[in-house]
Amino acid sequence: MTVVRRPGIPARETGHEDLVSPVNSHNEWDPLEEVVVGRLDGSTIPSSHPVVACNIPPWAARLQGLAAGFEYPRRLIEPAQQELDQFITLLRSLGVTVTRPDAVDHKQRFSTPDWSSRGFCNSCPRDAMLVVGDEIIETPMAWPSRYFETHSYRELLKDYFRRGARWTSAPKPQLTDALYEKDFRPPEGDEPMRYILTEFEPVFDAADFVRAGRDLFVTRSNVTNQMGIEWLRRHLGPGYRIHEIESRCRTPMHIDTTFVLLAPGKVLVNPEYIDVDRLPDVLRSWDVLVAPEPDPIDERLLKMTSMCGKWLSMNVLMLDEKRVIAERHHTGMLRALEEWGFEPIPCDLLHYAPFGGSFHCATLDVRRRGTLESYFD
Repeated sequence: MTVVRRPGIPARETGHEDLVSPVNSHNEWDPLEEVVVGRLDGSTIPSSHPVVACNIPPWAARLQGLAAGFEYPRRLIEPAQQELDQFITLLRSLGVTVTRPDAVDHKQRFSTPDWSSRGFCNSCPRDAMLVVGDEIIETPMAWPSRYFETHSYRELLKDYFRRGARWTSAPKPQLTDALYEKDFRPPEGDEPMRYILTEFEPVFDAADFVRAGRDLFVTRSNVTNQMGIEWLRRHLGPGYRIHEIESRCRTPMHIDTTFVLLAPGKVLVNPEYIDVDRLPDVLRSWDVLVAPEPDPIDERLLKMTSMCGKWLSMNVLMLDEKRVIAERHHTGMLRALEEWGFEPIPCDLLHYAPFGGSFHCATLDVRRRGTLESYFD
């Protein structure tokens, strides 16, 4: 826990006693004590925009454009909600405190002086907020439909702040046309990598970062640009290092199906996206575990509506250095985790994919029992 006190001012002069921050999370594996879990209420198909369409096949982008602004159909909501409820019950049975955002009607239209949009959903708190130690950072996301997404978490954020947490918001982006490459086309396999984002202003999703104490790892993507990475590097200061993970994915978005920190000295990598020989030098002493081929998804509707690739099998949530919640359907991943010395806890969240993720995406670990350490020489 972090004791928060203004430097040089005794507690009696601040008008209150020392506060013990309820927010304390330095890595992906310390024992989990409190977590925010997303919500599906009011979920709306995101408004059509090139930054949304660039990560899905052209036929899917056309369908998405036609359905944009409408609520998700019950056929998608109901199975996902049932699995989400079971996941929350599992977390609570394991002694983890679960908090939730407010329900929001994401169909409401909003605007800035430059554009207007409807919302999306608050299914994935991992995208909109980054926890580093006792600080929660609201991220400057690149999708216009997600511009006000953190408003549904404001009651939680204010409560954490009142009890001693630090609360920061990165610069709110303009999201004008200058941020996006005109007529962008994802690169083919033999072409140099390119991204839809320019360096007009800093933008990033928190889900493009994973934490290992004083070291963070990031993938540049179609929602995170170099200015966004540099903003966080300067904000965190010299006490932290940020290492970029090179991804071979042609439509990169979020690191947690590419490069997943499991425990001190153990990292799970996607063999399709990661060249192990090109990982940062700091990882040379770590065990690099190669993810098995995901089990195929036979449900046609789920395959068509998923916002995620097949490697969602890697999107696990560590409860501590041994126990890990993983998707029940992906038996190959469950077996591999056991072989590597972990204790997988199977759970269902397969039908959450149309809303943007699985266990890691659907959560934001607010408090883990541990301290800030360095895990690399």
